[in-house]
Amino acid sequence: MFYGLDWIATVPPTVKLTAKHFGPERAAMVFGWIFVGHQIGSATAAFGAGLTRTLLESYLPAFFAAGVLCIIAAAAILLLQRSATPAVEAAAAA
Repeated sequence: MFYGLDWIATVPPTVKLTAKHFGPERAAMVFGWIFVGHQIGSATAAFGAGLTRTLLESYLPAFFAAGVLCIIAAAAILLLQRSATPAVEAAAAA
């Protein structure tokens, strides 16, 4: 139940943002690639955690690695500059 609520809470806003930034024509394809990237990341994290558990007999390195990656992602988001979306640019050009 909690997974379903989480899924419903995040997918519609992500699709809306994708359509806003890439246009409705490309939204489905771009969201598909976002989903693929998410699956590759989750598979890599699961494999890495299992590998650290097997080799080091602890999940602690995996938790630290996840924390460092979260900090890097947060810093990257803060460094991004806002730009006009394609929809805004198209409206301004018309």
